Amino acid sequence: MRKIKMNVQTMYHGDLLRAGKVYQVEDSTAERWIKSKIAEKAENE
Repeated sequence: MRKIKMNVQTMYHGDLLRAGKVYQVEDSTAERWIKSKIAEKAENE
């Protein structure tokens, strides 16, 4: 699991993830989202 900060609002496993908030998601999903600029790595949050 990896912490990310969302850049956009999206649905993930039935939950609403809002832009600007920090969430914990699976590593593979986090890497895809970071590469596509949907999210960024959360630094010490």
